[in-house]
Amino acid sequence: MAPRPRQHSQVKKIQPRSIALTIAGSDSGGGAGIQADLKTFAALGVHGTSVIACLTAQNPRHVLGVEPCSPKMLRQQIEAVFEELPPAAVKTGMLFSVENIAAVVNFFGNPQSAIRNPQLVVDPVMVSTSGARLLQPAAEKILKEKLLPLAVLVTPNLDEAEILTGQKISSIEAMRAAAREIHSHYGCAALVKGGHLKSSREAVDVFFDGETELLLSAPFVKGVSTHGTGCTYSAAICAALALGHSLPHAVEIGKNFITAAIANSYRIGNHFALGQVSRDTLKNSGGAGGRTGSRSSCSALGCSCCS
Repeated sequence: MAPRPRQHSQVKKIQPRSIALTIAGSDSGGGAGIQADLKTFAALGVHGTSVIACLTAQNPRHVLGVEPCSPKMLRQQIEAVFEELPPAAVKTGMLFSVENIAAVVNFFGNPQSAIRNPQLVVDPVMVSTSGARLLQPAAEKILKEKLLPLAVLVTPNLDEAEILTGQKISSIEAMRAAAREIHSHYGCAALVKGGHLKSSREAVDVFFDGETELLLSAPFVKGVSTHGTGCTYSAAICAALALGHSLPHAVEIGKNFITAAIANSYRIGNHFALGQVSRDTLKNSGGAGGRTGSRSSCSALGCSCCS
């Protein structure tokens, strides 16, 4: 018999993935918090790690209860991630208590912990859309004085930006002033989100980092009531930072991602859930842009920027 041809096995080359970390609350409804963050990380091709800061009993209509994690367990979760899976970027969401914010500050503010120097995005979750308090009143002080100075970016909505600045915000010019005030006062870049601005015909957000100002706009999607947009937006920015994008570029990617996620929302029961889209889908979607400032590179994921 003729010898059989020798078969060569093919070895698949396994590509490494960038790592991002979310420190936030768990949403039992699956639309916001840790759940939304991990879906966003996965959609953008980033490996997501997580630290649960608190449990919530909630659904798309309301929050029934909140129970914070112990500071000791929160710290151990962070240490476990950093021991073997050091993230390139980190975002915080709902931290809720003074003790938990202090645990985060003590870890990231410690020079020994900061050797790996991940970029920190703070989503200052304070009040839910339904009006439930998601940050203890006493925790506002430590968030402002200790956590924000450690961040590269804070992403407040209008209500949160008013708390951070002490000023009423009712126009795009007021949003621009608020972004500059936040940067000046806390030392981090600011993305003031104007999705609930009553006088605007589009969803306009303002970014300012001391050098570059971005005015990012996208049409409102009619007939869709969304939940978890703030979590998803900040998670997309965090993922983009983990992938090595500059901060202004990461914010553009985040804006495009959340715009596409809202447009691709789907129904769950009597509610809607955001459709976290893949990078390929995002590349083919319309951009959300507009900027003033010194930089002019467009987002690699479809941002159409205009001067």
